[in-house]
Amino acid sequence: MTDADSRADEQRAADAELPSAERLKAFTDAVVAIAMTLLILPLMDSVTDATESSAGAWVAAEWPSLLTFMLSFVLIANFWLTHHRMFARVTHVDQGLLWLTIGWMFTIVWLPVATAITSTFDSDPIEKLLYVGSLILTSFVLTVTRVYLIRHPALHHESQAKFRDGLAVGVIITVLFGVALLLMFAIPALNYWWLFVLFLTRPIYAIVVRTRDRRTQPRA
Repeated sequence: MTDADSRADEQRAADAELPSAERLKAFTDAVVAIAMTLLILPLMDSVTDATESSAGAWVAAEWPSLLTFMLSFVLIANFWLTHHRMFARVTHVDQGLLWLTIGWMFTIVWLPVATAITSTFDSDPIEKLLYVGSLILTSFVLTVTRVYLIRHPALHHESQAKFRDGLAVGVIITVLFGVALLLMFAIPALNYWWLFVLFLTRPIYAIVVRTRDRRTQPRA
C-alpha cells in the first residue's frame, strides 16, 4: 500500500466519524431557530422595564429597536432558507464542509448581539460596521461553502449548473451588503435604509444571466 492510499484510508476513517449530513442539517436548523429567538430578548427586557404609561408610548420610544428586530429576523430567515436549499441534496459531510458550516453558524449566532448593539448605543461607524459587517461575513461564508460544494461533487447530488447560479446570487448579495455599508458611511442620514439596495439582487442577476447567455451563444 502506497503512502497516498494510506492517507486516503485515514481520511475516509476520519470522515466516517463526522456527523451525517442529515444530523448536520438538523443541528444547523436548531442553531438558526435559537438565534432568531434571541433577537426578541432585548425587546422583552424593554417591556419588563418600561416606564411609559401606554403601549403606544412604548412603541414610539422603541420603534428603532422594533425595526432592527424585524430586519434581522427577515435576514436570518433568508440566510437559513438559502442554506436549506443549498444543503437539500448534500448527502455526505467531510471536515472542510463541517468547519465551514460551523463558521457560518457562528456568524448567525453573533447576529442577535450585533442587532442589540444597534439599539443600545448611539449610531456611529463602529456600530454600523459590527452590524452590516456581520451580514457581509454571514453571506461570504455561505458563498465560500457553495464554492466548496462545487469543488467537491462527491458530497452531493446537486447539478453544478444550479450551484453556479446560486453562487452568482450569493456573490451579488455579498457585494450589495458591502455597497450598503459604504453608502452608510458616505450618507449616514439614511442609515440602515441603505440595506434596501438588496432589492437590486434580482435585476443584477438577470443582467448577469443575459450577459452570460450572449457570450455562450455560438456565433453565426
